[in-house]
This record gives sequence, C-alpha cells and structure tokens, in this order.
Amino acid sequence: MLNLIGTLDLPDSGEIYFKGKEITRYSQKELAHFRNRELGFVFQLHHLLPQCTMWENVLLPVLPFQKVVGKPEKEWAEHLLRKVGLWEQRNQKPSELSGGESQRTAVVRALMNKPQLILADEPTGALDEQNAENLTDLLQKLSAEEGITLIIVTHSNELASQMDKVFHLKNGFLDYTN
Repeated sequence: MLNLIGTLDLPDSGEIYFKGKEITRYSQKELAHFRNRELGFVFQLHHLLPQCTMWENVLLPVLPFQKVVGKPEKEWAEHLLRKVGLWEQRNQKPSELSGGESQRTAVVRALMNKPQLILADEPTGALDEQNAENLTDLLQKLSAEEGITLIIVTHSNELASQMDKVFHLKNGFLDYTN
C-alpha cells in the first residue's frame, strides 16, 4: 500500500490522486520530482548511507534538484536536528549512532523538503520500547507542528492506537474501525 501511495509501484488498474491530481499518469521524471518534493519516507531500517555523516545524510534529499545545498536548506536541517536532539552528533557516521539516533536522523531526512505527506513503514519495528515511544512522540509532534499528514503502516497495536485514525488491511481491503 505504501509503495502505491508513494508511487514506488504503480497500480495495475485504478487511479491515485494527490491534491486533486491523478499521479499515476506522471512520467518517470515527474514521479521522481513528486516523491522528492511531496513525500517523505521513513522505513523500518533507516537506510542511511554509511560513508556519509549524519549531516550529509540529512541533506541528501535536497541534491537531486539543486546543484548546491543553500543556506535556507542548511538552516532548516539545523533546525530539525536541534528539534530532535541530534545537532551535536551531526558529524558522526551512522555506525557511530544508536538505533534511535539513526531513526531520528531518517525522520529529519524525510522532512528536509517540507513534504505534505510522510509515509512510515514500521518505523519503530527495530527499536526498543523507549526509543519506539520517543520516535512515535516525535513523529506526532512534527506532524502537528509542520502540518504534515502522517501515514504509518505497523503491526504494533500500541503504535496504531496512538494515531488519529486506524485502518486495518484485511484480505486486500481497508477496514476503518474508529
């Protein structure tokens, strides 16, 4: 489902609309631009580039459509890293970070282009209970403060119960239970 919403996969039939536009007819270039500008992705495993520092990983989403990372993007990155408590670790490589720090870095990276929608696939699955709770609080807080819609796919009933709306995917159909 997240792959369809995020246009990583296209449907065999039907249409997907985002802000009133049918996006499944976009060209590959338009889809890449859409994913980069409108969406933020947070995966169960953070997928940080091991050869890059946290700072470099966070700035990566800016590069596909800009030759240089400008002052506004650097200020936004600093703002987000301070907000999630990671500014002091910005020069560390992913191997030097804890699981919670890596996942918070992935959240910041997902927010870099100020997306309208965050798609999170089991974002707390690889974290211990305390880090999972912290990440959930962070996602909810940032979603509210930045006006971003958050879609989380999870097997965790505890995480799901903290969301505004809960849908269950059963036998290929979405069931709304709230």
